[in-house]
Amino acid sequence: MHDLGTKDHPPANAVVMAPREAYDFDYYAQRIADPELLVKSVAVRMVRMPLLAVPVGGTRRGGYFPVPCFCLGLAVRDVLQGQPGFWDLRLGSALYPEGEAVEWGERPPEFPPCPDADADSALGRFYGYSDAAIQQYTAARRARALITPASCSVFSFSPEQPPV
Repeated sequence: MHDLGTKDHPPANAVVMAPREAYDFDYYAQRIADPELLVKSVAVRMVRMPLLAVPVGGTRRGGYFPVPCFCLGLAVRDVLQGQPGFWDLRLGSALYPEGEAVEWGERPPEFPPCPDADADSALGRFYGYSDAAIQQYTAARRARALITPASCSVFSFSPEQPPV
């Protein structure tokens, strides 16, 4: 069970900073369809590293901010509360089933567990990414899918001849 009182748990607070202070500002600047959203964004610092929270607007219908635990999620939600473009703030995310996230705006579309390029494109448009960024992402994902993972075994055998 998660315990905020443990000595190795970071302080459960978050601070809003200027957007350009975010470590991932350039990432979004290269990919977001509506650059005006970057001006309205905020950097949120948890622990040590500020990351960008991009508001809803233009073609961007929703957003999310991954957090390592529930208590830090509450802190991020609290600092985004009342910021323009961050409406319907909630904890949890379909995109991060193994972790936590703070989401805002519309709820993202649901897709099967193994989404295809059409699902990736729809999700990219939902989050307001440019067509070029979406095409680059789906092309890279297709290229990764074509790579056959190498065997980790030091023994070689064919499926017709299993090891003894």
